[in-house]
Amino acid sequence: MSSLTEKIIRAHLVECQGQTPSATPAELTRGKEIAIKIDQALTQDATGTMTFLEFEAMDIPAVKTDVAVSYVDHNMLQTDFRNPDDHLYLQSVAARFGAYYSKPGNGICHQVHLERFSAPGKTLLGGDSHTPTCGGAGMLAIGAGGLDVAIAMGGGPFYFEMPKIIGVRLVGKLPEWSAAKDVILEMLKRLTVKGGVGKIFEYFGPAVKTLSVPERSTITNMGAELGATTSIFPSDETTYQYLKMQSREHLWVETHGDERDSDYDEIIEIDLSKLEPLMAKPHSPDMVVPVKELKGTKVSQVIIGSCTNSSFRDLMTVATIMKGKKVHPNVSFAVVPGSKQVYEQIARNGALADLISAGARILESACGPCIGMGQAPSSQGVSVRSFNRNFQGRCGTPDAFVYLTSPEVCAACALTGEITDPRELGQVPKIEWPERLAIDDSMIIPPPADKQSVEIIRGPNIKPLPEMKPLENAFTKEVLIKVGDNVTTDHIMPAGAKILPLRSNIPAISEFVFSAVDPKFVARAKEKQGGIIVGGDNYGQGSSREHAAIAPLYLGVKAVITKKFARIHKANLLNFGILPLTFIDPQDYDKIEQGDVLEIGGIISAVNNGGVIQVKNVTKGYEFSTKCDVTKRNAEMLLAGGLINLTKNATKTVAMGIGQ
Repeated sequence: MSSLTEKIIRAHLVECQGQTPSATPAELTRGKEIAIKIDQALTQDATGTMTFLEFEAMDIPAVKTDVAVSYVDHNMLQTDFRNPDDHLYLQSVAARFGAYYSKPGNGICHQVHLERFSAPGKTLLGGDSHTPTCGGAGMLAIGAGGLDVAIAMGGGPFYFEMPKIIGVRLVGKLPEWSAAKDVILEMLKRLTVKGGVGKIFEYFGPAVKTLSVPERSTITNMGAELGATTSIFPSDETTYQYLKMQSREHLWVETHGDERDSDYDEIIEIDLSKLEPLMAKPHSPDMVVPVKELKGTKVSQVIIGSCTNSSFRDLMTVATIMKGKKVHPNVSFAVVPGSKQVYEQIARNGALADLISAGARILESACGPCIGMGQAPSSQGVSVRSFNRNFQGRCGTPDAFVYLTSPEVCAACALTGEITDPRELGQVPKIEWPERLAIDDSMIIPPPADKQSVEIIRGPNIKPLPEMKPLENAFTKEVLIKVGDNVTTDHIMPAGAKILPLRSNIPAISEFVFSAVDPKFVARAKEKQGGIIVGGDNYGQGSSREHAAIAPLYLGVKAVITKKFARIHKANLLNFGILPLTFIDPQDYDKIEQGDVLEIGGIISAVNNGGVIQVKNVTKGYEFSTKCDVTKRNAEMLLAGGLINLTKNATKTVAMGIGQ
């Protein structure tokens, strides 16, 4: 008797607390490291070039997961050679090693994967923090750094600390004009962006059956904003009907937990019938208030899309609301279909014409505005979006104000030119699903039978990985920067049309580390020949981009000391041999200033033994204690200088016959 999460983990368990599982069910102790087999893997082009470069570096002849897909959905602008060159690399390297390739224009990775590859009861590891989208179809889908995905594609297990499992009991039924987006916004309102760290949210209860798979996926998608490891729904008759529409019903299996309170570490209950339209204010997804409290705020831009709300269901809802009406003259209104399938479906049934007639700007099926890739708001503009993140500057305009909400609220705002409760629009739209959706996989290129003959195409923008050296026992370095709580990977390594094309060129992209926070950071890091970063709570939240670890490594960053790390970013620091330390006494954070020189010694022994590392503030003449909280495997990675070095060392050891 156990939760759905535990059932899937046990079925895929490779290692538990350093031991191979026996016939006796392993004890899944919360906070202890486990390793699971990965069935499917996905990459996207903002992180995927690095993932495949890492895969190549490991000298593994072919992808070993059941399914691996290389998506192009982030870097779609072709203003020069760099993005199209990288697309050619991704297509050729996928063919060479046995992965599918989803061409530019086929859609956003999470929407397409949900439609064409999701499989209940299976595990999915993706190089994007919103990989848990497929949890809406009953998958254990986890976002990770690109190197972890490369290891999984090579047949290696995925290691992580066993999270707490939080049961979210859904009761009641959503009222008219309330949406699935309001469920996850309610979760963020209650728990904040730190509330899911070290947790998996498992949704259950009588109200689950009232939510379609795309609605469930909206909720699991934004579990990433809670900091959760993942989120998951059961697979039921609704899941079967969704897979049937995708002509993939043969993959359906029923999966569910035993739904006893004792199966969960904690229970949260949400009565859907009490939810009203909600909105997250700038500049954090957890700044949630009822839409009615913001009524009358003038709006200059509205965008519907992103991997959170770009499904057929979402766009049909908006098209029905907009039919026969016109966008307010002061509003720039854009719609982003999440996939070619969605695009084609709304074109065939006339909904696309309704949107165009209303005054919508129809963008290609891609991430686009969500990562600051076009459609930036005006100076101090108010943009209402059905997206998942509204960190300051992420939209491309530093002083803009981005609000997050449901497609229904977005449509109301587009019509009125101000923040509007959609309940004022009158009758709620009714959406009818077709029996079968338009299926055309011609833009998903399967690997050829003769993979060995494929030549990998490398443009001049692709550079080798930086050298990773074994961990030093002691060093004395300056604090290059001190930042506060909830610093995101967007702060550390910004995205956008200017920077993301450099994703396969670490020397070039490193010029932008912390550029939006402190434009002098890079010059200072170079002058001081590296140093130390000091951060607050939840350091590294947000995107999974491992460039936020690799680029600082290239600049000589040796350690990051924080109150607490976000899960994926800490894993990325470990993967690339940067020492992650946490303050034992959080008040020591307040005493440190940028420019202080810190002396850190006895590192190797402390890392090996999980002990305390004393840090001397040479500038101010005092010492404080830090903890390098890592598993035995993490310690081996750090000592080797990162996961690639550890993997290479292990390969050499086996080749020499040592330890066999």
